[in-house]
Amino acid sequence: MHIPVKPLKQYPFWLRPFYWNQRRKYGAVLDPGLLWGRVPKLFAAVAILYGVLDRRSSPLTPVLRSLVTVRVSQINWCEFCVDINSATLATRAGSMDKVLQLEHWRDCDLFDEHELAALEYAEAMTYSDQQVSPALIGRLKTLFGDDGVVELTGLIAFQNLSSKFNAALDVPAQGFCQIP
Repeated sequence: MHIPVKPLKQYPFWLRPFYWNQRRKYGAVLDPGLLWGRVPKLFAAVAILYGVLDRRSSPLTPVLRSLVTVRVSQINWCEFCVDINSATLATRAGSMDKVLQLEHWRDCDLFDEHELAALEYAEAMTYSDQQVSPALIGRLKTLFGDDGVVELTGLIAFQNLSSKFNAALDVPAQGFCQIP
């Protein structure tokens, strides 16, 4: 990593419950959390945004949310994000099938209509040489409704923020998902 993490005791006391929860959930404190934590208010803002986007009451299914986060992470070359989000996708989907086929989603019959549209949108938003077409927005509105499109847009934008942050700082994978 280009920026070192600090020992846990050097972070503000009010961040430590977040790190405790990461250790409980993942078996380790996440390196990106420690990097964001170097600027505690920034960490808090990012954590709140992530919590809103990954809530149980989201109109987007957990599998769809994970598909989008992994695909954006792949595009942005974020080793950490691909690792942790692939593990989450495999758990949510009940197998590694979608993880293993995600880079070739256009040529695969594993993905439903909602997932295909969301992946097309994720790529259109993430690749700087593409634009989101009115036709795609129309399909998304039919599938997800206006509020769902806003939420999907926020999720993709957040994952671009997260994966670009981690890729720029060379955050390595932490071994959550072993992809062949």
